[in-house]
Amino acid sequence: MPDFNSLSDEAFRNEARAFFVKHYPQHLRYILRRARWREMREWYLTLSRHGWIAPNWPREHGGMGLDAGKLMILFEEQERYGVARTPDHGIVQVGPILMKYGSSAQQQYFLPRILSGEHLWAQGYSEPNAGSDLASLATSAVPDGTDFIVNGQKLWTTLAHDATHIYLLARTDKQAKKQEGISFLLVDAKTPGITIRPIRNIAGHEEFCEVFFENVRVPQANLVGGLNRGWTVAKALLSFERVNIGSPRRPQYALTRLAQLARAKGLFDDPGFVDKFTTLRLDMADLASLYARYVEIVKRGDELGQDVSMLKIWAMETWQRITDLLLETAQEYGGMPGDLDIDGLGVDVLTAFYYARPGTIYGGSSEIQRNILAKYVLKLPT
Repeated sequence: MPDFNSLSDEAFRNEARAFFVKHYPQHLRYILRRARWREMREWYLTLSRHGWIAPNWPREHGGMGLDAGKLMILFEEQERYGVARTPDHGIVQVGPILMKYGSSAQQQYFLPRILSGEHLWAQGYSEPNAGSDLASLATSAVPDGTDFIVNGQKLWTTLAHDATHIYLLARTDKQAKKQEGISFLLVDAKTPGITIRPIRNIAGHEEFCEVFFENVRVPQANLVGGLNRGWTVAKALLSFERVNIGSPRRPQYALTRLAQLARAKGLFDDPGFVDKFTTLRLDMADLASLYARYVEIVKRGDELGQDVSMLKIWAMETWQRITDLLLETAQEYGGMPGDLDIDGLGVDVLTAFYYARPGTIYGGSSEIQRNILAKYVLKLPT
């Protein structure tokens, strides 16, 4: 695979643009909902065959090894061409965690299968009584010979019904302090005792699931980071997740659709609208700069500080502000579901609005992120 970082920015942009035009399915351009595996399988496999599936993985692990600048260009071209997000928990979360905390055997077994699409991953974190207070989780993992016996329930598990594997947190020491008795396990979703039930969201899509574990046997070889060390692994993964959630991709896509709709309706002649739109464009520029900063930290292999919470807050609240104006701009069409023909432009305004709403909740609510910043960054009394 060529070293894309050796290319000029313009040359790499042209390379990415040509790749998407040649390979990305036309019928999947500009979809707002989270795409399912059955839709994205061929695209995922195409990315894998050409070595484009893991842009931020090091080259020695099969990734593109892009620096922050090239990664931003790739995202910009993905947005410009309307490329949907692949089922990427393995790429953006499990892979980096295994590179940092996994054993050599775990890396050798799991990483190639993530790249190839043989393994698709879902996150087993939240529970009915452990969402924001994740350390209160009740799912248990009891040692039994060379296995753990896992019992419990996970909730809001994204695309679990498409996943072949689930990475989860389970309590392995009920006597320890709640953060100190948790372990991080890799679970085959086909293991007997696992039941997966889809949950339909407000937009009418089955994106989330609840997952039940009843006497599920998990090999102790699938323990990552050591017994009762799962909270350390989980915090690192949450940092990766916040960088991923903080990507400008979704806000930028919404802003692009807003610009297209406003142009079709002649709103760029309205000074009031232009003022609002310009503010959002500046917010997006700030987000892109902030995101590039944290991507570079990850690329260097440095620890992400608690200040990464700023990125999650700014990305999700910017996304919501953009979709608020998108809904307002659609006027009487704003409350209608599905693809609409608005002044000659096909756009699904309501789905964009719906998908931005929970952005300030999942991955740690904005309130929690602000508490983290207050306590650990600003050192304010709590």
